[in-house]
Amino acid sequence: MNDAAETLAGTEAPARPAFRGPSAGLWCALPIGLLLLGGFLAPLALVVLYSFMPRGTFSPFGTPTLENYVDIVEQNFHISFLWSLWLALITTLILMAVCYPLAAAIKRASPRRALLFTVLIVAPLFVAENIRLHGWVLFLDRAGVLDGGLKALIGVGTGSLVANVPSIVFGMVYVYLPFMLFPMILGLSNVPADALEAARDLGANRWRLFRDIEAPLAAPGILIGALLCFVISLGAFSESKFLGKGVIVTISQDIESAFTFGQNWPRGSALSVLVILLAAAAVFMALRRIDLDSMLGKR
Repeated sequence: MNDAAETLAGTEAPARPAFRGPSAGLWCALPIGLLLLGGFLAPLALVVLYSFMPRGTFSPFGTPTLENYVDIVEQNFHISFLWSLWLALITTLILMAVCYPLAAAIKRASPRRALLFTVLIVAPLFVAENIRLHGWVLFLDRAGVLDGGLKALIGVGTGSLVANVPSIVFGMVYVYLPFMLFPMILGLSNVPADALEAARDLGANRWRLFRDIEAPLAAPGILIGALLCFVISLGAFSESKFLGKGVIVTISQDIESAFTFGQNWPRGSALSVLVILLAAAAVFMALRRIDLDSMLGKR
């Protein structure tokens, strides 16, 4: 009997763990969660709510309507969307072509030189974007530094190099270059030097190294940089205002005009919602192709 009792006692089901309350990590994350909820999600929700209010309304409480979205189609705001989309795409492509060799050079440089390059690239970020763009206007405009200097030296100037689309693209590439470069450097850091050396020993040329080794391994960093630059460029405002001087109107300028001069908050909110949806679609498509766990070394 004693042996049977001991056998039954040994086969009893294990005791269920006692219920535990929220972990310490959850409590620590609560303040930042509330901050994000109140400082990020709440304004977005308010913009979405305003986009369905009647035009000219300054209260978020009213009869919902779709007239703001209908006005966007009827009043050809799609032209501003297309310009912003085109500028964002061309800026992203140019930055990818410019930053890749620069990122590869910084990766191969000695630590001291890499630090120097990093400081030189980051230093302009400590100056306001508007001030930097005004500096380029003074340099490129008629009777500016470039035009006036060439006239003084050789008697022939360049004239005004602003108030055109190429100057806007140049300003966007200049401003957003760090946002493409550093994710690309992070992506290239995932490329093992041993793999490149082994491929060279097997006779691979530079193109094969890029196509079969560097590009696949660095793809997460490249995609993150491209996504970041595209989303920021989509809302570019200062470049078209200062360097473009009104030659084209971007969607950000239409939004700013609706909220200020037009005093039509619902229309500005509707335009903002469409920009947010476009940026969110780009983020969703890019994140489906990025393995963040692998990039961050979690697996």
